[in-house]
Amino acid sequence: MSEEKKVVLTREYVINLRRAYEASRSKRAKYAVGLIRRFVARHLKVEPRSVKVGQKLNMALWSRSIEKPPRRVRVAVEKYSDGSVVVELKE
Repeated sequence: MSEEKKVVLTREYVINLRRAYEASRSKRAKYAVGLIRRFVARHLKVEPRSVKVGQKLNMALWSRSIEKPPRRVRVAVEKYSDGSVVVELKE
């Protein structure tokens, strides 16, 4: 029998992505995704590989191409009972 995942924790953050501009121009959006994963993993005490970036957040990061990700994003974070974490753009 499979267990259903339950939301254990819900939080909202404003993540500063200024450090993404330290990366080379052709890698900034990809670096920003890594910054978000590391930020959420640090704050929720999970491994970065268990953090999933939602589709709307990913589209927002890549909306101005790889060279110009946004300087900051407002996100909603949900941690589930199995230890997985989903990060989605806060609207």
